Parts: sequence; structure tokens; C-alpha cells
Amino acid sequence: MTTTMEPTELDAAPPGVVPDLPPPGKPDHDDLTPALRLMVDELDDVYGGADCPSIDKTAERMREKTGNKSWDSRGQVDKARAAYRARHGIETPPKKTRTTTPAPTARTKPPTPRRTAVVRPDPQPVVQATPVPVVRDEPPPAPVEAVPQPAEPVRTGPVRRLAVWPVMLLAAPAFVAIWGGWVGLGKLTGFGTVNLLPGIVAEGGWATIDSAITLPIGVETYGAYALYVALSGRVPARARAFAKWSAIGSLLVGALGQVAYHQLVAAGVTAAPWWITTLVACLPVAVLGMGAALAHMVREED
Repeated sequence: MTTTMEPTELDAAPPGVVPDLPPPGKPDHDDLTPALRLMVDELDDVYGGADCPSIDKTAERMREKTGNKSWDSRGQVDKARAAYRARHGIETPPKKTRTTTPAPTARTKPPTPRRTAVVRPDPQPVVQATPVPVVRDEPPPAPVEAVPQPAEPVRTGPVRRLAVWPVMLLAAPAFVAIWGGWVGLGKLTGFGTVNLLPGIVAEGGWATIDSAITLPIGVETYGAYALYVALSGRVPARARAFAKWSAIGSLLVGALGQVAYHQLVAAGVTAAPWWITTLVACLPVAVLGMGAALAHMVREED
């Protein structure tokens, strides 16, 4: 019986030429199934010769890229990864082995560590050195002579206050000048004789007064009283502040009234301008409002 052998790639090659053979350890994958060969080609397209990750990550990525249902099988994915690594000469990393520690059973108990007594030496008493005081020869201090102090006079009786009658003497001429200025300005601005009880008391009777006297009584009296309240120190802070500024304003208004009266008289004016008449006519109302407000504030508690 004669056996006929088919020619191989070595027989077909010309003499002296070595045909391209697959390197050792790298098969040409002719033994792979068409499905595996397709999966290896898809790995080539995606990873391009680089190593592929774990089975789960490779399968998840290849399903997204190709939509091939063969990537759902872990066995097929493992075979395709092995063939892909063999094609490109990638070494398969060794599988990690897990070392498990046997759990202690009910019969076997872990050995109990022995307790060894630690012998500690007795503490030695600490001896503290007592500092020795250093005695220095210092000269005795010089004697200090006592300076006699003058004896303060002891007051046994009540303290006498300063007399205020000189102030009253000084205020008398100022009162006359202020009174005359305000009354004269009232005459120039329409203040005059008024019957307070018309129809009850006849004209010119005891109910008839000159309304010009209301200006000095209202403005100057309020200014003096507000100044007294501000300087007394016996009222709440809000009342003291209001009294202070209202007293200053009242005194300024009084000074302006005196200036206006003397200017009008010196110019020979018999009737004040309308704006001066308006301001003077509002003074009694302003004095009444400030006086009422100050009376309420003085009675407030802190």
C-alpha cells in the first residue's frame, strides 16, 4: 500500500527561502470556531494589541461596542481573551490565590495567653535639697523723718451756700430791657389791648389786658426754667437733653426778638414786615408745646 503525502509550505518554498511561519507559542487560531475568531478580531479592533482588562469589564465594553451576544458568556469571553493575548504575545497574569484562615470550631478554642507577673523595683525616695539662704551684709536703711501734715479744719455746722442776691441785682436791668423790647415788638406786630371776657365785662374793665406782655412772660420764662432743669441733674437723660436744647433755642429767639425790635424802631418803622409778624405770632404756641413736653419728660422715670 502506497501513502501519498500532501505538499507543505516548506516543500512549496523555493530553495534557500524560509517561509513565514507563526512564532512558537503563537498559534494561527485555525482551530478556533468562527464565533471565537470573530470575538478575537473585535478585541483587535477595540484594544489594538493592548492588554484587555478583566472578564467582566471586557464583556461589558465589547457588548457596548459591538452588540455581539457572544460576549454574554463568561466562558466565551475567557477563551477570546486567551486567544487575543496569544496572538499578540501578551503574558497572562497569574491568578491570585486566596489564603483562607480556618475558623475556630466549637471544639477547638484559641489558646489563652499566659499572664506573666512584672516585677517592678521599689521606687527610691527622692531627696530634695533644701536651699541654704545666703546672708548678705547690707547697710541699715536710713531713718525717714516724718513730715508733719497740717490738720484739716473740721466743719461741724451746716454748709453755707453762696448768696444769689447779686445775680438778682444784675438780672433786674436785663429784665427791664427784655420786657420793654418784647412789649414794643408786640405793638409793632399787632399785639395790643384785648378784652378777655367780651359781653361779660365792659370794655376797659378788669378783663381788658395788653396781649404784648405775653411775649416776655412766655419766651423768657420758659428759657430760664428749661435752663434750670438742664443744669439740675435731677431729671432723666431724655428730659435733660430736651431742656438743654430748648433753653438754648429760647434764648436765641429772645435775642433775635430784641435785635428785630431795635432795628425797626431805629428805622422809624411803625408796623413790622409780614414775616416778622408771622414768626412773633407763632411764639406763644411754640412756648406752650415745649412747656407741655418738658413737663411730661420731667415726670418720667429712668
